[in-house]
Amino acid sequence: MKITVIGCGYLGATHAACMAELGHDVLGVEIDPRKRALLAQGQVPFHEPGLGELLAKHVASGRLRFTDSFAEAGAFGALHFICVGTPQRPESLGADVSYVDAAVTSLAPHLRPGTLVIGKSTVPVGTAERLDAVVSAAGAELAWNPEFLREGFAVADTLQPDRLVLGVRSARAEQALRDFYEPCIEAGSPVVVTDFATAELVKVSANAFLATKISFINAVSEVCEAAGADVVDLARALGHDERIGPRFLGAGIGFGGGCLPKDIRAFVHRAGELGVEDAMSFLRQVDDVNQRQRQRVLQAATTMLGGSVTRAKIAVWGAAFKPDSDDVRDSPALSIAGKLHLRGARVSVYDPAAAETARAAYPTLDYAPSAIAAAVDADLVLHLTEWPEFRSVDLATLGAVVRRKQVLDGRNKLDLEVWRDAGWTTRALGRRTPALSPARLALVGPAA
Repeated sequence: MKITVIGCGYLGATHAACMAELGHDVLGVEIDPRKRALLAQGQVPFHEPGLGELLAKHVASGRLRFTDSFAEAGAFGALHFICVGTPQRPESLGADVSYVDAAVTSLAPHLRPGTLVIGKSTVPVGTAERLDAVVSAAGAELAWNPEFLREGFAVADTLQPDRLVLGVRSARAEQALRDFYEPCIEAGSPVVVTDFATAELVKVSANAFLATKISFINAVSEVCEAAGADVVDLARALGHDERIGPRFLGAGIGFGGGCLPKDIRAFVHRAGELGVEDAMSFLRQVDDVNQRQRQRVLQAATTMLGGSVTRAKIAVWGAAFKPDSDDVRDSPALSIAGKLHLRGARVSVYDPAAAETARAAYPTLDYAPSAIAAAVDADLVLHLTEWPEFRSVDLATLGAVVRRKQVLDGRNKLDLEVWRDAGWTTRALGRRTPALSPARLALVGPAA
């Protein structure tokens, strides 16, 4: 099919390249000239594993190209996918849907009768109902098809989605989307056909559930720490319950990024507008617990440094909100680094992919070219984004460059027993200090 993708940021660029991979002819509409120029050259303006190769392949083949013309888009596409962002509004917790409104109203005068406009952006429930009038007046039809991408896995999530939610109002629209997604459906992706409101709510409900699960285990980790229990062992035991499952039970410094934080806030805000704010009030606590984790790291770091971080050198490993991404939006790692800097610490940050985006967001911090370089003369190493390379750092080399062998694992991913055996003082959120290993006992000798 001939399709357009309106808005070629993270969601749109991924959708455009992957739909070209599935065999469709794709025209991306992007009004940012810098971003559009990069995409037209087959270059991805952000970090996402596997996407660069896919984009370059289909730009070169001619199956994927980019424009800033809505008139060209209207003449080209039979299906138009709206993939613009919906950030948190600056004056409230609600979602800013002005980009969605602008995309639809800019496209509407150029729509051909009988074409289909499909919303993929995450929007407050009721948005599709409002936009339907604009699209219908142009002789086209609206559908809502939310995205469920995980940063770092976006290509796989688009090519082999774990579900396809189709919010439609006609059998014709449903069939058009089934035909469009035929390769995914034939590969086993389940399809849920529903109404606009339900389709809109699926995405925010999924994110709210995941955020709740993360904040639950983080709240429990604080109890574990106070009681001398171990949250990693606890989470492992919980995960064996098939009603709960092991995913999203990794205790640590909490969630960030451009989706979960703003989506749960927007969900609460929209519930209030609908008169049912009490039903979603628990999400405020979920958000509070998440923010509290950052404070817990600051408190733990202060304790490890003798009561003050002022003038201490702190190496921060990680800036992106998660590995395999350069996204630093609402990043817990950068938030903690920034607060340490404001308290007088000398902070050196290293991230394998997010150095440039981090520097743009926090220009006053120092940035190092490697994990070892960040730790030179450090009094404390903070592990705040779980990039695999941090788990394989050579501890002998690291120990030779730091001032004090202290590490705080904010993600509960390091093998702290190995670190202790190498002479490091360790701490992690929600963890007890385990019994000394035989190797460590040999180093320190028998108890008096």
